[in-house]
Amino acid sequence: MNELAYIDGAFIDLKEYAVQLEDRGYQMGDGVYEMLRVYDGTCFAVKRHLDRYRRSMRELSIPITDTDEELYHLFNEMIVKSDIKNGLLYFQLTRGTAPRRYPFPEPSLPHLNAILRDTPVRQDWQQSGIRADLTEDIRWLRCDIRTLNLLGNILAANQARRAGAQAALLYRKENNFITEGLDQSFFLVKDGVLWTHPADAFIRDGVTRSLIKEKIAPKLELTLVEKKFSPEFLLKAEEAFLAGTENEIIPVTAISHTPIGAGQPGPITQEILTALHALVKEGVDQDDEE
Repeated sequence: MNELAYIDGAFIDLKEYAVQLEDRGYQMGDGVYEMLRVYDGTCFAVKRHLDRYRRSMRELSIPITDTDEELYHLFNEMIVKSDIKNGLLYFQLTRGTAPRRYPFPEPSLPHLNAILRDTPVRQDWQQSGIRADLTEDIRWLRCDIRTLNLLGNILAANQARRAGAQAALLYRKENNFITEGLDQSFFLVKDGVLWTHPADAFIRDGVTRSLIKEKIAPKLELTLVEKKFSPEFLLKAEEAFLAGTENEIIPVTAISHTPIGAGQPGPITQEILTALHALVKEGVDQDDEE
């Protein structure tokens, strides 16, 4: 088996029809999502992912109906049932089913569903780097909430594909600053210093981003600056990379058709990737509990 689905207490085949027509997630995008990676049969940084998931729920006033312990059990059960040792586990929660109206339904019973797939990391991209297309960031002004509303991401992804790039890099045109990738944090290296956009409402504060900030950069004795920067500043960088759950660390060797630095993956990017792999082997959840 290379995939397994779950919805509201039942494991199902992905080909089955399972969403109710008046589910607010289906009709209105009223819900939140999270995605974590499974390594060697174990969910990585699961507590950090659940903390971020809970924060999004609180911001949207979606009631909590599953404890963290119940979710831990569900994720482990999915791994055992699917026999997927390495993959991506996506889960989402919608506000529930109700007639289509804007105000929150009272009461509401959220719907939880999850999908586990055998999805490998793009190691070819890690080795060779990718080209990113600079795309205007037209998403709403609360990108810190991981909502199901992803049309801005979809349009940017398709623009990048039409431009022949492997990824989209978003920037706010009105203020002329870089934000992030579609579902990844963005970093550059200039004069040996790491730069990334601050964790505000313009970006999703990624789990990999937090690990780089709190664990990897201090271990490698790298200075990290959280500050807005322009596309012009980016083009003067020596290195750049995307950081996220799905593909870990991906070097960005060109923006549109302009090379970054030497136009190839840089040494600091590689050091960070190696350090992340070490964290995967060590595990981080026990440290986060302390």
